[in-house]
Amino acid sequence: MGEDVRWLSVEEQWSWRAYLRASRELDAALDRDLECSGISLPEYELLSMLSEADDDRLRMSTLAELIVQSRSRVTHTAARLERRGWVQRTPAPEDRRGVVLELTDDGRAAIERFAVVHVRSVRRHLVDVLSPAQFHALGEAMQAVRDAYACDPTTPDEPAAPC
Repeated sequence: MGEDVRWLSVEEQWSWRAYLRASRELDAALDRDLECSGISLPEYELLSMLSEADDDRLRMSTLAELIVQSRSRVTHTAARLERRGWVQRTPAPEDRRGVVLELTDDGRAAIERFAVVHVRSVRRHLVDVLSPAQFHALGEAMQAVRDAYACDPTTPDEPAAPC
């Protein structure tokens, strides 16, 4: 049983568990800080992506890819934000099958308020906890993971060749 598995070494296991726990604790802390202001982390992330998009609008399918969430979850999040008047959904002009999500003026004002809370939270819980070198190394490491996944979303056992 498990003879063909490359088990983690003690050091690899320690690193993996440290990453797993810290990433979950970080998500919870960032979400908690935003919720004190009346928005969840997934809602903030969706508004943030819209605020950075051309004309403050994106197709829902594109948005789902950007925030790494299922289309149905993005649809539910968008519905909550739409009820608040922060976004509006319209048919995609190029094919009418897709849906475009657009930031409203009230949504723009909301994201500007929430961004201050979020950036303070990111600094408090991550950036200021690490040295600049550690933070840079973290960014490089996570980019390597993203690059590997982009080349082969099945996350191969052996490193994939560069895309």
